[in-house]
Amino acid sequence: MSRLVTIYGGSGFVGRYIARHMAREGWRVRVACRRPNEAMFVRTYGVVGQVEPVLCNIRNDDSVRLVMQGAEAVVNCVGTFDARGKNNFDAVQAEGAGRIARIAAESGVARMVHLSAIGADADSNSDYQRTKAEGEKAVLEHMPEAMILRPSVIFGPEDNFFNRFAGMSRMGPVLPLVGADTRFQPVYVDDVARAAFKGVTGRAPGGIYELGGPEVATFRALIGDMLKVIRRRRMVVNMPFWLARVMAWGLDTASALTLGLVSNGILTRDQVKTLRADNVAAAEARGFAELGIQPTAFDAVLPDYLWRFRPTGQYDAIKESARKQGA
Repeated sequence: MSRLVTIYGGSGFVGRYIARHMAREGWRVRVACRRPNEAMFVRTYGVVGQVEPVLCNIRNDDSVRLVMQGAEAVVNCVGTFDARGKNNFDAVQAEGAGRIARIAAESGVARMVHLSAIGADADSNSDYQRTKAEGEKAVLEHMPEAMILRPSVIFGPEDNFFNRFAGMSRMGPVLPLVGADTRFQPVYVDDVARAAFKGVTGRAPGGIYELGGPEVATFRALIGDMLKVIRRRRMVVNMPFWLARVMAWGLDTASALTLGLVSNGILTRDQVKTLRADNVAAAEARGFAELGIQPTAFDAVLPDYLWRFRPTGQYDAIKESARKQGA
């Protein structure tokens, strides 16, 4: 019988790529998620019945245990940017991660891969970064041989980074950024999935790996490169942190006063805190080199999915070619 892996958050941005790699290797894949009816697309990653979305609430022991039955390995890709509600930072990134690891240890699961983030720090004033660190600690307490992956900002067709700012560029001539001089090391989503695949299959040892792509650049420079890809000219303006804090406070307050009916998907106070620090892999950290993976440059991938943000979308290149021929 094929080996089984349970991927918590397997229908999300990173999880779906891990699921695809595992299916290609012949594993049965159980995709644990909150809304399996919206994750039916994962079934196409393998043959009939090989990849199945299942209902799971990582805040509940019985739910986590049920979808883990028979698994040889587990992957936790669940994360959140929600500071409020039942699925907040603490419930998901700290307690949820610890629950999965504890039950994996109790169930005799052989291997675990946990997706964290560069910047995870128990002493951080950012709840996102603090709970990421607490989640790592909880995982290692129960599964000391687990692989923990700390990626920088992740890019790919479904990302919420380049897609978000490319969409914003269509709204006007000015593109405001918070922390324009903060440095990032964008990492391709499939490279992160390949790293997780090596952990699940035992082809790489456990431990903490910081994953960054081949380029380190400021936020401003990354957006400048993105604008070139989508062929738009915009004035990139750095928003001072004091102004960003005021704006984020207002947006968070509006969300709180409406009991979440008006969600703050623009800028939160916690995001402002994280944008103050560089998001790059530490020089002494283990990373792609130790995993035998050559990371992918973002400029080799962006045109494949950002073309839809060009002034005339897929026809932009055709029009440019026609203009050159006419000249």
